[in-house]
Amino acid sequence: MDFRAATVAGLSGLKDPEVLALAAREGRFLVTHDSKTMPHHFAEFVGSNRSAGVIVVPQHLPVSAVVDDLVLIWTATTPDDWVDRISYLPL
Repeated sequence: MDFRAATVAGLSGLKDPEVLALAAREGRFLVTHDSKTMPHHFAEFVGSNRSAGVIVVPQHLPVSAVVDDLVLIWTATTPDDWVDRISYLPL
């Protein structure tokens, strides 16, 4: 499992479609707190692109619960299970 923060990944200041395109080019899942605009942009994006998937995490969810769910996803699924899929935590 390899995570990069938005600032490290060069995502700061980018619009949602740009973030989705960058994640797709790198074959990365996108884990985001943005439940307001990202689902809409993701739906538009997958209409004409292939995505490694998006996981939306509520801000209020404890970090330990997020880590547990992400580890479960990583161990129980394959990247192909997540192509063009959006999901919300908690599981």
